[in-house]
This record gives sequence, C-alpha cells and structure tokens, in this order.
Amino acid sequence: MGKIEKISGPMVVASGMGGSRMYNVVKVGELGLLGEVILLQGDRAFIQVYEDTSGIRPGEPVVDTGRPLVVELGPGLLASMYDGIERPLEVLQQKGDFIVRGIEAPALDRKKKWSFKPAVKEGDTLPPGAIIGTVQEFSTEHRILLPPDVSGEVESIKAGSFTVDDTVARVGGRDVRLAHYWPVRIPRPTLKREEPTVPLVTGMRILDTMFPLAKGGTAAIPGGFGTGKTVTQQSLAKFSDADIVVYIGCGERGNEMADVLYEFPKLEDPRTGNPLMQRTVLIANTSNMPVAAREASIYIGATIGEYYRDMGYHVALMADSTSRWAEALREISSRLGEIPGEEGYPAYLASKISQFYERAGRVKTLSGKEGSLTMIGAVSPPGGDFSEPVTQNTLKVVKVFWALDKSLAQRRHFPAISWTSSYSLYTRDVAEWWSANVSRRYEQLRSWASEFLQIEQELQEIVQLVGPEALPDREKVMLLVGRMLREDFLQQNAFSDDASCPPEKQLRMLEVIRAFYDFSQKLLEAGRTAAEIRQHQSVQRIARMKEVPPERFEREAEEIERMMVM
Repeated sequence: MGKIEKISGPMVVASGMGGSRMYNVVKVGELGLLGEVILLQGDRAFIQVYEDTSGIRPGEPVVDTGRPLVVELGPGLLASMYDGIERPLEVLQQKGDFIVRGIEAPALDRKKKWSFKPAVKEGDTLPPGAIIGTVQEFSTEHRILLPPDVSGEVESIKAGSFTVDDTVARVGGRDVRLAHYWPVRIPRPTLKREEPTVPLVTGMRILDTMFPLAKGGTAAIPGGFGTGKTVTQQSLAKFSDADIVVYIGCGERGNEMADVLYEFPKLEDPRTGNPLMQRTVLIANTSNMPVAAREASIYIGATIGEYYRDMGYHVALMADSTSRWAEALREISSRLGEIPGEEGYPAYLASKISQFYERAGRVKTLSGKEGSLTMIGAVSPPGGDFSEPVTQNTLKVVKVFWALDKSLAQRRHFPAISWTSSYSLYTRDVAEWWSANVSRRYEQLRSWASEFLQIEQELQEIVQLVGPEALPDREKVMLLVGRMLREDFLQQNAFSDDASCPPEKQLRMLEVIRAFYDFSQKLLEAGRTAAEIRQHQSVQRIARMKEVPPERFEREAEEIERMMVM
C-alpha cells in the first residue's frame, strides 16, 4: 500500500509503490477513486485518476489492485450505455443525476439469466478463442468464446440458464463462464488479417460511390463546428450494413451527448424493425468528465468491437471525436512534465493514433470465422484548420478522408463532404465487389462523375469572374450536369426517406445523369441552345428521382431515359 504524495488535477503521485507495474489499476484515497499507473520512478508511481480528485489529500492510502484496466466481455453488452471506464450509466444514475465518486458498478447484470446452448461436446479438443456455445441477445446470436489464453479438452459442458458469473464449461483444467475479462490496451489476437475487399455499404451516395470504405478499414471525418460530423456518424450507425455498432462519445459537449443518449433508444433499425440500440453499445464520456477516463474510453470501445468481431460479426466503431481524446493526452502529458511536441501535444501523439487505428481490420478469427472491425473517427480541428497535428497525424494512418466543408454546410448542402478534398484508397479494392454485385460500369461511372465535378468546379471559378452568360452553350450545359451531380446525386437529407440509398439505385442514378449528358451533347449538335436544354422535361424528373422509392426506381429510370430519345 502506498500513500499520496502530490495531487495535480487528475494526476496523483504516490510513494511506497515499489511493487506496482505500468498500467496497473489502483484505488486512490479514502474514497477509493479508480486510477491507472502511467509512470514509475523508483517507488513513486504517477497515477491518472478516472474521477474528480477534489477533496483528497496527501497521506491518504493508495491500493494497487494488481491488474491492468480490463473490460468485461459477455452477454448484456448490447443496448447498454457506459461511461469511459465501462460502468453502466443506468446503474450510476440510481445514485443521482451526477456520478458519485468512488462508486463501483459491474459492467454486466449479475442477476439476469441467459439461456446457454452448447456448440461443442465433452471430449472435444478446442483451440484458444473457440466458440463453445450461444445465447440469444435480442436478435443477435451472442457466441460464447473461450478466452484467448484457454484451450484444451472439454472436460464438462452443460446447457441451461446461467448468469454471467456461472461456470458453463471446464476446458483444459480451467472453468469457463459466460463472461471473461480482457486488458483494454492489448489488441485481441487473430489468426490472419485479410485484404479489405468488401465495402461497408452506408446508404450515403457520396460515401459509397465516390469515396468507399471497406469493412475492416479506417476513415476520418474532419470538420469544423456545425459541419455535420455527429449527424454523419449517426447516419452511418443507423444505415450501414454493419452487424454491431460501437459508438464512443469521447469528450463531446454534454448537451450533444445527451441528445445521442436520448435519441438512439428511439431509433428504429431499418434492417430488423427493432430498436437500433439492440445492436449498439454506447460509451459516453462528455467534456466535463475527467480527462483520464476520456483517454481510456477509446480503448474500451475498441476492445468491445474486437470481441464482437471475434464472434464473426462485422463491427463499425464510431469515435466522436478523437481530437478530444488527443486533448486528454496533451493534458496528462503536461502534468507528467513531458517535453511537448507540436501545439503542446505529446511527442508520441502520432504513435498513439496509429496504435488505435491499427486495431481495425478484416480478419480470420481464432474460431475460424471471418469478422471485421471498421473504425471511423471524427476529428474536430480548431477553426476547421486541417493542418493541425491531430488531423495530419490521422491522415497518415487512415485510408479514407471524408473532409467536411464549412462553405457547403453554410449553403445547407448535406452531407457537407467536399468532393474535391476527400479521397479513398479502397476504391480499387472494392471495385470487384461492385462489378460482381451491382454493375460492371461502377469504375467507369465513378471516374466520369469525379472528373466531371472537377471540371464543373473550374467552370464555377470562371463564372465568378465573368458571369454565367459569358460562357458558350456547351459549358452552360456542363454546369447544368454538374449541378445535377451535386444537388440531385451527392446531396442527401439524413432526416428524409432519402437518408439511405441502396447501391443499385446509386449507380442507376449516375447512369441516368450520364445518359442526360450524352443526350444534351446530341441536342447541342442539332442546334439547340442551353436554355432549351434546361427546359427539357427530363431535367425536372431527374431532380425528383432521389425521392422515388428503390422498388419503383428502375421503372422511373427507364421512363426518364425514354424521354431522352431524339
């Protein structure tokens, strides 16, 4: 047992801690505040405390638990809301509207019983991470995994109703429960990493068609205040074809996070019709909560995501926002007296960001199944300056960059993702999937739209100098087609029936716009003016085609194409 020597905000220095190890969890002071050892100097330990340190004094005891920060993994995670160190908010709220310091609450319900069905039998020899049985968690089959450090012969296994603490099997001389623990800072092991060749279908046209993200991939959404980072991530959580969603509110404003906690339970899952929360885990650490817990929340979410990935599911993790996490690193680093790097961030900021995103991937799990963990991190650069360290270091790691543009948001163009600044390095990886499952024209149509938007932007710059009437008819028609791509294809209302667009409809819409461009060129050759082309009946039909339900869209597309016959 050690004693508090010094207190500096969330940082506590304790003496008499010679037997401690790095990243061990300790209990600080008479209140037993949870903390983590982050630096050792002789018998002195520097501890980041996950709770408010007000009122604790030098001389109070510090007790080392002897284990690192772990996350409890088992049935009951789905539909749960946790704070930054996996304490359920529902349990904490029973003590009042504010979190009581020093309170301990198990992550999983100890009283609830789950119906366990074995998937193996006595005498079987199992590798680490094998699936030994299942329980039903809402509409998700929760596969009970052997911990990665347990293997051997199944000595006993039984079916029935059990709590997460009950022993359901004995394997290799070890008792196996429905739940187990895993250190949050150590990635869970896998057999093999696979190439990311299957897209995460989001239902958002600018993402799926123009800047696709692969399952198991990494993406960043940087943008200034009010550009739509949170709404974009919520749309991804609701409409993407991920099996499980882990949403981390990391250092966001309390009112914004309160909206998420209030709205998510009400959202309907478009895949099942059930509440979206039934396949979601929420982790909330708002900006007024201790920064140490904010730093830990990212790792808690990643470990939960890896756990469901190991069951063979496709998991999407949303971190909103990694900038607030980096600010927590900066504050802790300054209290340790470390030499600051650029803009005061620690010199190891880049490696910390890399370590986080490297936990994403499409893998072959220890059980032999295929699963993926896709990571999507929002970045909040001060003043929308993408040259600041967090954005730049994130760009070095992630392969998809969805840049939010404040000028687009001010024009009410949502999602406000810039088609000139954004990019995806997965385009070629997922092209084969698009060709095999949607259309062989995917690469051709995407390239045409991308090049056309570049040309249209150049023409817009000329228009600002000389005015639109100074352009010849051919360029005027190109501006018209460019506007179709921007407003009728890329623009998408997250709160309407057009919030999610299936891949087949996305490419069909591009085919129709491309057909109109070819048709307009024929009209120009026949002597028609740009003004006459703008009045063609197909223009209004194209403007309304995104409102047409997917089941009726093919008929609508054919009707528009029939109009474009000379």
